[in-house]
Formats: sequence, structure tokens, C-alpha cells
Amino acid sequence: MLWTSWNAAKAYFASDDPLVATANLVALVVLWNQPFYPLYVYWSVGPVIAPTFYTFISTPFFLAVPAVGRINGRAGRALLPLVGIGNTVLSAKVFGVASGVEIFLLPCVLLGFVLFRPSERIIAIAIAAVGMLAFTFLHGRYGAPVHLYSAEEYAGFLKMNSLSAGTLTAFIGLLVMNLMASPAKR
Repeated sequence: MLWTSWNAAKAYFASDDPLVATANLVALVVLWNQPFYPLYVYWSVGPVIAPTFYTFISTPFFLAVPAVGRINGRAGRALLPLVGIGNTVLSAKVFGVASGVEIFLLPCVLLGFVLFRPSERIIAIAIAAVGMLAFTFLHGRYGAPVHLYSAEEYAGFLKMNSLSAGTLTAFIGLLVMNLMASPAKR
């Protein structure tokens, strides 16, 4: 049964289009990490983890990336960074900007650029603009967070989110290296 589940998951996230497959893999990595997020906050920030459960609102949307990509590759590829931007905005509201969670807008903007072919440049620019405008217009305007953490806890948040966003950005960079090395049509 475990083998059957593994094969079903593998088939669900697979795609013949290397850009769709890349989007699916990033979505899978995010999905894999989401259940552990409350633990990361517990270890890095402190025992108040209830606000982390708001981040699970995005789970079905990340899970939908491969399904949407099967119907329309562009839409599936666009869904990933847009859901990431939405999740980042939600998290900034929930935790406050002092958490540094807005740093996740950087890998979202990067995904907006790398998941689209040169002929789809307008889509890439639009997604990048959404990410940059989210920061420009919303930063400092979210209102009070769901829970106000201490300065020490926010320092833990900032360290955790910086490391996580940096790791995600590096992972995306590795995937782009593989895309550039493959002879797939663009």
C-alpha cells in the first residue's frame, strides 16, 4: 500500500514539461515542509504556535499546482508563485512584519521569472510586479498581528525565516541550473 501511494504521488507531481515539473517539485517541497512549520516556530521562536495554523490555508492551493498544470501548464506555473505571495502576505498579517516573513516574497518573485519562457515574459513580469507591489503597499500596513511576540522571539523568527527563504532560493537556483543543462525545448 505504501508503494502504491508513493507511485500515485510520484505520478501526480510528474510532468513532461520541464517548467511544469519544476513548479510541481517546488510545490511538493513547500507541501512537505508545511506540517513541520509549527515545530520550526516552536524550536526557533517559542511555545506560542497557534498562529502557525493559519499558514495551512494555502496547503490546498499548493497541492493544486500539479492538477492545474495538467489542465494548463502556464496556469499551473503561475499558480505556484501567486500562492506563495498570498501565503507570505497572510503570514505577514498573522505574525507581523517583525517576523521577517516578507523575505519569502523574494523566492516568489524569482519563481515568477524562472518558470516562464521568453515568449511568456509578460506573465513573468506581472507575477514579479504582484510580489513587489505586495511588499511596497502592504509592508507596515497589516495592523496588529494575531499574537505579539517578544523582541527575542521576533529575532528567532527573523533568523528562521531568513534561513528558510535563503534555502528555498538556493534550491530554486539548483533547479534552474538543471533546466539550463537540459536540452528541452523552450
